[in-house]
Amino acid sequence: MRSGKVYKADPNDDWSKLAYWMRNDAFEQCPIPLMLLDPLIDKYVDCNIAASMLLGFSRQQILDMPITKIHGRELGRLIVFSEQTLTQGNATSNLMTCRLANGNHIPVDLNAARTVINNRELLIVAVKDLSEEKRKREQNEVDRIARNGILEWKHLQSIFQQGERENLLMLTSVGDGIYCVDTDGLCTFINPAAKRLLGRSDDEVLGQNIHYVHHHTHEDGSHYPVEECPIYAAIRDGVVHEGRQEVFWRHDGSPFPVEFTSTPIISDSSIIGAVVVFRDISERLETERRLHETLDELSELKARLEDENAYLQQEFLIEQKYHGIIGESSKITRLLQQVELVAQTDASVLITGESGTGKELIARAIHEASARKDKPLIRVNCAAIPHELFESEFFGHIKGAFTGAMRDRIGRFELANGGTIFLDEVGEIPLDLQSKLLRVLQESELERVGEEKTRAVDVRIIAATNRDLKAESARNRFREDLYFRLNVFPIHVPPLRERGGDIKLLALHFLEQAGKKIGKQYRLLRSDVDRIESYSWPGNIRELQNVIERAVITAVNDRVSIDIPLDTDRLQNNLNEKATQDFQIYSDGDMQSMVRENMLRALNKTDWRLFGEGGAAELLGMKPTTLASRIKRMGLKQNSG
Repeated sequence: MRSGKVYKADPNDDWSKLAYWMRNDAFEQCPIPLMLLDPLIDKYVDCNIAASMLLGFSRQQILDMPITKIHGRELGRLIVFSEQTLTQGNATSNLMTCRLANGNHIPVDLNAARTVINNRELLIVAVKDLSEEKRKREQNEVDRIARNGILEWKHLQSIFQQGERENLLMLTSVGDGIYCVDTDGLCTFINPAAKRLLGRSDDEVLGQNIHYVHHHTHEDGSHYPVEECPIYAAIRDGVVHEGRQEVFWRHDGSPFPVEFTSTPIISDSSIIGAVVVFRDISERLETERRLHETLDELSELKARLEDENAYLQQEFLIEQKYHGIIGESSKITRLLQQVELVAQTDASVLITGESGTGKELIARAIHEASARKDKPLIRVNCAAIPHELFESEFFGHIKGAFTGAMRDRIGRFELANGGTIFLDEVGEIPLDLQSKLLRVLQESELERVGEEKTRAVDVRIIAATNRDLKAESARNRFREDLYFRLNVFPIHVPPLRERGGDIKLLALHFLEQAGKKIGKQYRLLRSDVDRIESYSWPGNIRELQNVIERAVITAVNDRVSIDIPLDTDRLQNNLNEKATQDFQIYSDGDMQSMVRENMLRALNKTDWRLFGEGGAAELLGMKPTTLASRIKRMGLKQNSG
């Protein structure tokens, strides 16, 4: 199933036909509920009879309904489960539920494997009803108890019929240690198992106060007074006493942990002694110790998986594309060449560029093109982490390491083990933490906060910043050795204003994306393209995306209106250039007059028509409502100058 091979019957081959129909019938008649999931459309495209009977829906109902009707409660888990199956070939999840036709939900195990049918990648999913499994187990246990109850009753009946000799034989044959004491605390009987456990003979025990033989000292070596011994308490008060975990001592002086029961022997309403049954629990305690160690390891692994799952759930909401970089300019072509080149290595990469240029997209492209693409890419926004939490966020902490540390927490470096960590805004890392980060980069080792254990990590570092780290290091605001460690392969992302024709491609891409969200299609007019290409975009790609999304939200009759703010940078540059030529400086009033005159020229050219194609609002690149507001604020009137 994992290989993805598809059976295709040869119409001229009778054996192929027979094999095809046999496999088809095996799927249909299989007693295990089986369903075929298409992850691209999030629907079940086929199911067998057992699956239909389990859910209570007809086959056609299952195929017609969206997957949220069946797994709506755990859609996020199902998405991660599907991704894991597509990546690894198979996966198992026991954290799911299915909705039945009667409206109830049942817990299920899902086991899935990837397959390919008619060149489509599908998942075949086996569904196990956990509630039915539990019911069967409980029924089996009831049957077992009933059977054992009859056998046990017959066994006891046989014992009572055999008499005193057989009873004595039974006591000497059991594996637990058994001995009897009289009212003076002297031993009157001891079975072979007790003698073996204590390393004693009959002569050393019979007729002796057995407390002084094997129970005289606590585990720490302190004296255990006989009057405090629960074994003899049963003789005094006639009540059963238990020792859950105490220590008996062997003849050679070595201790061993035991649990015991001291039961009074009563004859004619008088206590005549007590019978003590004990067993060595060394093996059980060792098993419990190993179990606790295993549980601790599983707890740590569970915490790691929960952290990874939470991170993946968050990252799944981000649109993922291989490379995903749009552009045809020479600078972007050069950038893609650098990405492909460095992706084949594990070298550290320092991505520089202005805010909003897409540095994180470049980091993702490097990771997706590398040999680590099947491992996690963990993003850390260094600018968003409080100073006192940097070390914990990077390296993790143990429970109780500081106030508020309620459990062990895995740091981002451990989460990225085997993969890539992306340190966004790396220039914001506090100077006192940079030395610890440098140690991790140099030695591939770290220690969680509050823990002395050293942990090895294998992480590829990609860092990004809009600062000049070389200048920062010269001012002693960034460690020079850390800068050189990060700057093994520098990549500079050009600002949008330097990417020429890429602006139009990006605008069309964002327009298509925004339109898909609301199920509509939009287009850009030539005047729209001219405006966006003449704008300097100080906010880069992020600003362009925001402008396009805003235009879609405010679109009227499927007609978008690109509202670009006044390009004060470009206007100022033009004024500076003119001022340099004419040796003239423009005041703020002069600039406002220029804006006013420009608006009047547009209004007069369109005969004061504000709305529609070719209207003054379109010429000025603003919304008609914005233009109307400015006309009112400036007191402009038709035929005014």
